Amino acid sequence: MRAIEWNASDGTLLLIDQTRLPAEHVVVACSTVDQVVDAVERLVVRGAPALGAVGGYGVAVAMLQGEREGWSSERLDAEIVRIRDARPTAVNLAWGSDRVAPLRSQGIDAVLAEAAVIMVEDEAANRELSRLGADWILERTGRDRVRVLTHCNTGFLATTAWGTALGIVRELHARGALEIVYADETRPLLQGSRLTAWELQQEGIDYLVQADGAAASTILRGLVDVAIIGADRIALNGDTANKIGSVGVALACADAGIPFVVAAPSSTVDLTTVSGDDIHIELRDGSEVTHLAGVATAPPEARGFNPAFDVTPSRLIAAIVTEKGIVEPDGHSSVEALVVSS
Repeated sequence: MRAIEWNASDGTLLLIDQTRLPAEHVVVACSTVDQVVDAVERLVVRGAPALGAVGGYGVAVAMLQGEREGWSSERLDAEIVRIRDARPTAVNLAWGSDRVAPLRSQGIDAVLAEAAVIMVEDEAANRELSRLGADWILERTGRDRVRVLTHCNTGFLATTAWGTALGIVRELHARGALEIVYADETRPLLQGSRLTAWELQQEGIDYLVQADGAAASTILRGLVDVAIIGADRIALNGDTANKIGSVGVALACADAGIPFVVAAPSSTVDLTTVSGDDIHIELRDGSEVTHLAGVATAPPEARGFNPAFDVTPSRLIAAIVTEKGIVEPDGHSSVEALVVSS
């Protein structure tokens, strides 16, 4: 099962609607830039690696729409920018778009071929980082079977296939080295309880869903051996942006003396972003906090503060794992090696 596919027969981008899971399995077909941007902004598709593929295929959608509607080159440029900037915190969306866009002069087939390469490379990267991450965790913890806490969704739904942080969980499970997963619910849109739990259920992995507010207590009570999260952008100094609530998990891990691990493909490393201070934090509609599934959970006059991401300083991160290798930040280490190494 893949969250993203290209339908060559009618030139549409097919996306599993993650706002409808787990109650319904609905596929959204995008044939216009408006539909792609809407899918990104509404979180029909989400997760940094998945957004990288959407950035690539989004260029193809724009080209085909421009051909149908007779757009000028300037209009096409502007529409591609709309796609690449639809979620500013996640670097992969712009990365995928920028990687594919220069091939426009070679035609739609060249663009689609490169977008397909992004998909293939991402799955391979996910599987390799999962292997490396599992090796590191088992060696670092010294345990035969580990208890894992994870935050938000980082499985196949957030990638092109397999997963990043949840990919490591799957690798540990396949080795018989996983005891249980504590899946944070991930307020306000519940990606953990809706999506991560659904993926774990599909895999037959033992798990518990917990309120975000329970995470620190679970860690400090000694119920967890390692926390593993994904990333939407990794700065040059190792600071990492991820779903809101991640930094609280990192602080608890630091106090408990257990490793806090960040797992992401090397495409998520942004060498042009010097530190977490330079990462733009997306502020989403406050109604996502004051309402749940359209039902008010706060007084009518309440205003919601809804940052979608937070930044974990590198000093709180035990390891950053990509397919290129592992860096153990110390608050000063550069992650450049995770991009330039082979």
